[in-house]
Amino acid sequence: MGCFFSCFDGGNKEQRKEQDRLASAEARAKAAEAAQKRQEQFEQSAAGRAARAQVQAAAKQSSNSNKGEPVLKVFIT
Repeated sequence: MGCFFSCFDGGNKEQRKEQDRLASAEARAKAAEAAQKRQEQFEQSAAGRAARAQVQAAAKQSSNSNKGEPVLKVFIT
């Protein structure tokens, strides 16, 4: 009779673990969906457009800053 309760409890623990795993997966999916929605809203906002323009300007500046010249020049007099 001792095994009956321990076996039953073990099955209950496994079922609870599976429920927790499913709940966690669902929570992660909802969080990812909410993050995606926030990202889309940000990209459509004025702040998002300004941030994108700033990143593009920085990338353009960094690509134009070094036109084949050495970074460090040594002047010998």
